[in-house]
Amino acid sequence: MGTWGSGNFESDTAADHLSVVTARLVSEVAEAMAGDPVGLEPDEYWGTAVPCNLELLHLIAAQGHVGAELPKAAVVEAWKRTFMAVWERSIDDLEPSQDFKERRRALLLETFDRVAAVARERAGRPGAAPAW
Repeated sequence: MGTWGSGNFESDTAADHLSVVTARLVSEVAEAMAGDPVGLEPDEYWGTAVPCNLELLHLIAAQGHVGAELPKAAVVEAWKRTFMAVWERSIDDLEPSQDFKERRRALLLETFDRVAAVARERAGRPGAAPAW
């Protein structure tokens, strides 16, 4: 296996490991999106974990390391539509303050948009990790 630098992510083995880590995050989001929409409600596990996984994917992919794979931007956009539709129809049942609701909505949209933007950027770079 090749090594091209002294950094923690500068070898084929590290790239393989990063691919496994990011694939797991992507797979969990994909499964949550394909599952029962109730699981995406704001007070359910995946209603919290999906944005966490997306944030982790963004943080990892934004570093530009080889092996950090993302779904295609169109997939992220579809996830956003699905997730936000569930969020919009269920958030009021939790009786949040209007301020919290507006701030949380903005952050959720930003989270999906950041991942989609990095996926578009990476897809346009020669030699970049493929977007699924």
